[in-house]
Amino acid sequence: MFSITLQPRFAETDALQHINNTVIPVWFESARPGIFKIFNPEQNIQEWNLIIAKIEVNYLAQIHYGPEVEIRTHISKLGRSSMTILQEVWQSGKRAAWGETVMVKFDYQTNQASPISEQERKALEQHLVDKDELLSN
Repeated sequence: MFSITLQPRFAETDALQHINNTVIPVWFESARPGIFKIFNPEQNIQEWNLIIAKIEVNYLAQIHYGPEVEIRTHISKLGRSSMTILQEVWQSGKRAAWGETVMVKFDYQTNQASPISEQERKALEQHLVDKDELLSN
């Protein structure tokens, strides 16, 4: 699992006085560098090799300005050229949201998906979780 802590910004609140729902996918992206580095250790944009195929967010509770949030990042599924990244937002000891992002290893030269290497797969497997078990807690 990768984990980062963020301080919600006042600008991320909306008229209903909670963190706006559009902020969570941005937080998820900010918590993915650990995964990005598995595929591109130098984070060289010229060698970028991942694309997003799908993103889904499930909101469980309001998230408020003030208390820090923790974003936990796991892998819930590994395919030949894709992976499903499961992420959780925790605030004040409570899971407030979770989501999944399907990312595909992509070759921009051929404009096609490319297989996840054995080395990348081994690194990702260290963060593999059982989705149902994780979300039942």
